[in-house]
Amino acid sequence: MPYVIGAQCVDELDGSCVDACPVDCIYEGARKRYINPLECIECGNCLPACPVDAITKGPPPDAPEWAEDNARFFAEPLPGRTEPLDSPGGASLLGPLGVDTELAASTGKDQTG
Repeated sequence: MPYVIGAQCVDELDGSCVDACPVDCIYEGARKRYINPLECIECGNCLPACPVDAITKGPPPDAPEWAEDNARFFAEPLPGRTEPLDSPGGASLLGPLGVDTELAASTGKDQTG
């Protein structure tokens, strides 16, 4: 199962995980980053790079909804888009997308841990 970025990443767009990823599978929304489950090779380089420990292998044990949310970012059309992202072949090709899933967009700082 691919890695998942959880709630701790909301409003924390440090980018260390992006720099550590050898396959460019970590995409930037407006408030959070997302790991593309179709592009992740499960190398684990992102884990120690994350400054807020937001990345887990598979669903976060205390908040499994973030795994579904992470997949939804790629599988469903994002706000303002008519098609899902799917697997565009690398985050650097798209740059920051400026939108999030409903869960990430509605999560407040007091709910992120």
